[in-house]
Amino acid sequence: MQIEYNNTIIDVKRGTKVLDLFSQEISKRNNEIIACKFNNEVKSLNFEINSNGKIELIDITNKDGMRIYKRGLIFIISKAFNELYPQALLTVNYQLYHSMLCEIDNLKVTNEMIDKVNKRVKEIIKSNIPITRKIMTKEEALEFYNKEKTLKGKLQLDLEQKKEVTLYCCEDYYNYFYGVMPISTGCIKEYELLKYQDRFLIRYPSRKNPYLLPKFIECPKLVSALDEYEELHKVLNVNTLYKLNQIIKNKKIKDYILMDEALHEKKIAKIADEISKNKNTKVILIAGPSSSGKTTFAKRLELELRLNGIKPKTISVDNYFKERKDTPKDENGEYDFEAIDAIDTKLLNNDLIKLLNGEKIKMPTFNFHTGNKEYKGNEMKLEEDEVLIMEGIHCLNDKLTFLIPKEQKFKIYISCLTVLNIDYYNRISTTDTRLIRRIVRDNQFRGYSALHTLKMWPSVNKGEAKNIFAYQEEANVMFNSSLIYELSVLKDYAIPLLKEIGQEKTEYSEAKRIISMLEYFESIPSDYILKNSLLREFIGGSIFEE
Repeated sequence: MQIEYNNTIIDVKRGTKVLDLFSQEISKRNNEIIACKFNNEVKSLNFEINSNGKIELIDITNKDGMRIYKRGLIFIISKAFNELYPQALLTVNYQLYHSMLCEIDNLKVTNEMIDKVNKRVKEIIKSNIPITRKIMTKEEALEFYNKEKTLKGKLQLDLEQKKEVTLYCCEDYYNYFYGVMPISTGCIKEYELLKYQDRFLIRYPSRKNPYLLPKFIECPKLVSALDEYEELHKVLNVNTLYKLNQIIKNKKIKDYILMDEALHEKKIAKIADEISKNKNTKVILIAGPSSSGKTTFAKRLELELRLNGIKPKTISVDNYFKERKDTPKDENGEYDFEAIDAIDTKLLNNDLIKLLNGEKIKMPTFNFHTGNKEYKGNEMKLEEDEVLIMEGIHCLNDKLTFLIPKEQKFKIYISCLTVLNIDYYNRISTTDTRLIRRIVRDNQFRGYSALHTLKMWPSVNKGEAKNIFAYQEEANVMFNSSLIYELSVLKDYAIPLLKEIGQEKTEYSEAKRIISMLEYFESIPSDYILKNSLLREFIGGSIFEE
């Protein structure tokens, strides 16, 4: 075989493992090499080369590498729990700040428990035990599941596209994990197990500094918002993909769609009630990451406010950009339109103060082509029974509205906080759900390909981390825009778009990863979705579309 690595062609014997081929290179690297890409497809270091191709080694500063690192860490911890507390029903709940929040459904989490498990985890890591991939036919898997009395990875049996069932094995411990695994337990270097309230945290390093655990940042409002949805869907018995698929197969999903939509309606009404109770509130500020459903949320909130006798008016932060010549630049010398210093906050605050004082203002319109504000005769005045609604990435940052008294502001953080898990060990990333929404919406309304969306997504995430997530706990309330059933609707839109990305593209591995995940979902027809649903913002057909 001929392999290209770092622009060099290497002759390789068929069947050679990547680990054996690059053993010296791997030992020289400062950062832990945890996997590889072969022809833009993520593979284990135990991958056997049986065709010509291009290889890239992946360390834990890489996005895929850190995913594999976290996956391996959870596997080792679940093995330790299985040995010490075999009856423990462990669930990986949510991702917080460089942490996974986990719970034990049937046992009380104590410091003694965490200390014992932590000691065993360290022993497992130090022993550098191989983690092997076991592939079974569906017949063999059925026999395995009947014998072991386990549900781990059983949802693979229901997937028609899969002809085989895959489990990971370490000594005599088996579990299913979605995606590539480290080849041994010794790949894990930095982690922390920490009791947290009545649960525990699995902490891990950042990609930027993979050998140092960052300080944990408390986010009680975010946890509360996630718990609210998690508990409800536990009561409805639809907190895992396996259970959701069974509901769809049994043709009972319409009831769950209506209940999920009713939950949104109830929450929006509650937010409107809370705003109404505070007579000082004059400016409602809405912020959230990309594809959270801010537009539909804002329109539905306006309706609820009107029912409470409050008349909302919308003011767009986008019309208050600084002139192009005054726009700050990033480290690459490009205009940084996402920086708060790109907003003319002085003019915005002066206009807001005038509006709150009952004065009339001349409204600017920003011309993105010329890079200048224009005045076209548009005016605005705020009446006694009216409030302002502003939506933008900086709306939770008080620097945006520095002249407005705190008691006159009501801040809302909206995000798609996914609570559905593939199973108890494999969670569905909130970021992945938003990305899938974005892929569908970009194609439906902007004519962009999935490749275009995937290329720009890292830049979008970088801006969100700096300008939105850092301020999420400043919100008065959080609104979870996720819908438990949404990926079952979005899959039929997203998969064909992702399949257009060829293997020669760097983004192929990400496209394949998302396709593989979506294929686990049973489909739901889009005509089941209500016309005022937040999901319509992404698939089209919304009653709010102009």
